[in-house]
Amino acid sequence: MKKITFLVLLLTNLLFSQQAYYNGIDFSLTGEDLYNALQQRISNYNQSFNYGDARDVLVFTDEDPSNSNNVLLIYGYNDTDGNCTTDRSRDKLDFGGLACEYNREHVFARTLPVPDMGNVNNSTTGIGADPNNLRASDQQMNNNRGSKLFQNGSGTAGNVGSGNWYPGDEWKGDVARIIMYMYTRYGNRCLPSYVGVGNLQGTTQMLQTFLEWNAADPVNSYEDQRNNFLEGVYLNRNPFIDNPALATVIWGGPQAEDRWGILSTIDITPPSFVLYPNPTLSNEISITSTATIDAVVFYDMMGRIVLELVQPTTSNNTIHIGDIPNGFYLVKIFSETKSITKKVLVN
Repeated sequence: MKKITFLVLLLTNLLFSQQAYYNGIDFSLTGEDLYNALQQRISNYNQSFNYGDARDVLVFTDEDPSNSNNVLLIYGYNDTDGNCTTDRSRDKLDFGGLACEYNREHVFARTLPVPDMGNVNNSTTGIGADPNNLRASDQQMNNNRGSKLFQNGSGTAGNVGSGNWYPGDEWKGDVARIIMYMYTRYGNRCLPSYVGVGNLQGTTQMLQTFLEWNAADPVNSYEDQRNNFLEGVYLNRNPFIDNPALATVIWGGPQAEDRWGILSTIDITPPSFVLYPNPTLSNEISITSTATIDAVVFYDMMGRIVLELVQPTTSNNTIHIGDIPNGFYLVKIFSETKSITKKVLVN
């Protein structure tokens, strides 16, 4: 059974409040001035936090919101294909370096900064132990990625181009916001061009690809979960999770989601709908709207239309969508001259 419910909320309910962590920062700043202000703020951290601590907190930061016994695995995408390398989730207890276990992935790979992070062990502190850059990953998937540079692609994670790496449609926004954090936290030691390929945005040091990924793949509850927990133990946050639009204000590029409602650099219409529950559990959607719904379209993560409902008829605001396969979808709702896209997991 799959149930998706759409609800129109006031804009004030849709936007997140600016976290107290940022009190004192002048968000009328733009470009390098705002970059410097954020760099100063996030440079205060728990200096005793080590690589062993990063292992221990993964069971909290990377907990699967759908199953508290599991962690989510970056780059993973399929728990049912019989291949543990592609697993999207894994039992929390299965940490290690053997087949079908998970370990710590440096998203900004250890060897790529200049100078690099060096070797790490459980007593390592500093950049090599920064938990904002560490994600749970299947150990073989981690090896498959290695130190390959990120490159644009589509679909699931894997090799692209001439020995480069695409993190997958589900993870590309997460990766972009981690790279933005690393560049802001560590400056020219972690230039985005050290970890990705593609054109720079104007005269900045940010790759256009990361700006595009940040805008195309919105923040999810899992990223918020990590950010909130890490503030408590590591004493800093990733600003680009709290508000992806900070990247647009600093480096330009496509307008990213302004979660605080104060930073948009172009006139965009905020979303009129929210989606819940997510993950879903039933074969119905309920849509409540002050405007006529013209169409509802489900796209799979390859961009293919899975279901299209044109001028859908409803009974008590409920639409039957049938038994579409389990997985992630982009759901686009068209209403008069406006549209909104949300990512949803159908179980």
